[in-house]
Amino acid sequence: MNNKATININDNTHDIDIITGSEKEVALDISKLRSDANLITLDAGFKNTGSCQSAITFLDGEKGILRYRGYSIEELAEKADFLEVAYLLIFGELPTQDQLNKLSDDIKERAIIDEDLRIILNSFPKSAHPMGILSSLTSGLVAFDPSAVDIDDEEDMYDAILNLLAKIPVLVAWVYRRRKGLPLEYGDTSLGYVENLAKMMFQRPNKEYIQNKTVVSALNKLLILHADHEQNCSTSTVRIVGSSHAGLFASISAGISALWGRLHGGANQAVIEMLEAIDSDGGDTKKYMLKAKDKTDPFRLMGFGHRVYKNFDPRAKIIKVAADEVLKDLGINDPILDIAKGLEKEALEDKYFVDRKLYPNVDFYSGIIYKALDIPAEMFTVMFALGRLPGWVAHWREMRIRKEPIGRPRQVYIGQTHRLFSDIKSR
Repeated sequence: MNNKATININDNTHDIDIITGSEKEVALDISKLRSDANLITLDAGFKNTGSCQSAITFLDGEKGILRYRGYSIEELAEKADFLEVAYLLIFGELPTQDQLNKLSDDIKERAIIDEDLRIILNSFPKSAHPMGILSSLTSGLVAFDPSAVDIDDEEDMYDAILNLLAKIPVLVAWVYRRRKGLPLEYGDTSLGYVENLAKMMFQRPNKEYIQNKTVVSALNKLLILHADHEQNCSTSTVRIVGSSHAGLFASISAGISALWGRLHGGANQAVIEMLEAIDSDGGDTKKYMLKAKDKTDPFRLMGFGHRVYKNFDPRAKIIKVAADEVLKDLGINDPILDIAKGLEKEALEDKYFVDRKLYPNVDFYSGIIYKALDIPAEMFTVMFALGRLPGWVAHWREMRIRKEPIGRPRQVYIGQTHRLFSDIKSR
């Protein structure tokens, strides 16, 4: 294949390098187009623009493929635990048993929050959205560890990364418990990462805590499935903030804020809100399926189809099984979840949805699981953020190690041309 492409503009010829990725993706390298030809490209939303070269995650939306560092999401969700996947994403390889043990021990050693941060948490009104609180507390961690990370010092880099992996689950549990009016917990260092998260969240002060293996397994899968998803909005935010040499905590805080939006991490919350609206209107799923097919109706069916996956969401196939297991194990009797199952059944059988490949996605099933666990809808995106943490860290680390330049998109100006200033009396 020719490694050059040629464009002709105003009788001038310009050569553009062609870059081929390891999965045979082909890209035109336009990084010198402005300096060579005084031209830029316009791509609203960067839907067709590669902002970097990355070795972390491969995604093929047309074929429904998602791989972390070459490993299929199906195999990782079935065989690995979340901490193994976090190590894989951040450091490039699956850990040995010794490496995993060290990672786990180092996290437990750091899983303590400065008591002054508890004061900051308590200063938020109960009406504050959990994502806003988590973003603020994550940014607040900088105050208790203000030194910049030396990216050329592996030990310094490791320490900063481990601090985040250790402290964010505690903050997530604290945000959840404060929302529920429960005393704050630190969990149990004898437990694994996900098991400890479950205990920190669900332990009640007046009951003996009994670990539910089905719930832990579902949480483990959810965190793995959300751990990375290539250059999405929040990951791109982490990279572009980090490109200014902002610190790791500040960059992750920015990623949390980006994830908050309903078109991104807030989609699973939107699913439950939609189900609640259908329930309050009588619970007629057939009525709402007809509304979803009516292009003149403003109603949108949340949790079906995906912007990237044009066939099916490979994560949804995995988490559907976990959702069924959780509902069965907990014996949940909830009209909201009955509506969800009704919508799922109709969408999988309705020719309109099948022909358009509008299948339930990971947001649909994750919302069902979190609802079954009595996690408030406002907390869904917080759980998503915890899962996405290793991916954000991996991209921040990759971007800094590769010494990528500061992100600075261009624009095509469409405003007023030069105008003379007029005195206020003559306007």
